[in-house]
Amino acid sequence: MNKRIFKSQTLDSGDVPFYKIGTFGKKADAYISSELYEEYRNKYPYPKDGDLLISASGSIGKIVEYKGQKAYYQDSNIVWLDHDNRILNLFLKAFFQIVKWNGTEGSTIKRLYNKNILNTEIILPKIKEQTAVGKLIEKVDYLITLQQRKLEQFKQLKKVMLQYLLTTEKKSAPLIRNKNYNNKWDTTTFSKLLNYERPENYIVTNTNYRKNGIPVLTANKSFILGYTNESNVYNKGEAIIFDDFTLENKFVNFPFMIKSSAIKILTSKVNYSLYFIFQLLQHTKFIKEGHARHYISVVQKQIVKIPPSYEEQESISDTFSRIQSLIKLQQNKIDQHTTLKKYLLQKMFI
Repeated sequence: MNKRIFKSQTLDSGDVPFYKIGTFGKKADAYISSELYEEYRNKYPYPKDGDLLISASGSIGKIVEYKGQKAYYQDSNIVWLDHDNRILNLFLKAFFQIVKWNGTEGSTIKRLYNKNILNTEIILPKIKEQTAVGKLIEKVDYLITLQQRKLEQFKQLKKVMLQYLLTTEKKSAPLIRNKNYNNKWDTTTFSKLLNYERPENYIVTNTNYRKNGIPVLTANKSFILGYTNESNVYNKGEAIIFDDFTLENKFVNFPFMIKSSAIKILTSKVNYSLYFIFQLLQHTKFIKEGHARHYISVVQKQIVKIPPSYEEQESISDTFSRIQSLIKLQQNKIDQHTTLKKYLLQKMFI
């Protein structure tokens, strides 16, 4: 590990980033002087190009490859293995992604100690095979990285299109509009666009979920919590599930049940596209009022603009639906590559 850096030696800005465990693998929020860096780097242990830095606390076992850049790392919390030429860092990088550190099985650990790392066994093939294994996992990692970048591009595209195809209270018309429509957009509120239903009739009673059946939903990132065979299912067509506390929401077009009484079920009033209104919800910036219920007090009275033509609403909705399909397809590719990587690691390491 690096020699200890004391807080009094750190700076708010500078030439050499100092990574603490909280910023490991992220952007540094502290720095040290170039003079101190050069002194400590020459006098004390310092990683070589290609060494794998390991987080020994916080996110236990997180790996960052050191690539020769000017940087310094928090002692004891960020460590690396100094090893001989019997083992390649390329192979170690793959091994670290599936390793079970000695003495940590069956326990919730808060840090890795020297003994956990140094007493961990590793089966070493010949250098040629180490190279083959390491390169294979490296290629899969590269594919996952490319797919993740593409996913972020699609998400950014959706964000931009929300800004260009929708308008706000302060703008009279969107920046991009289908040439077939030129009517002025109506000013209205969500209360005039949506009906809402309380969730009590559709709350699941048994949270020991099954692997199949009717999905049990939440409005946050988890979305599908599990499945149930209970019969009080919401099966009235398209709906938006809306968390009254967090303002998170999801568009749903299949039968479902829910877990939380905080969820409101929203449906469109006559002559309005629900998927378009869902995009309005995504686009609108609401001001939260602490841990309060927001739908009636905040969301319903929010002023928004909407095309008077249902056909234009559907045209815009179709654009967002296509982008969302691309996002889903891209996420599926990432999941498939991640599953492949997990399978390979399980099969290649003992």
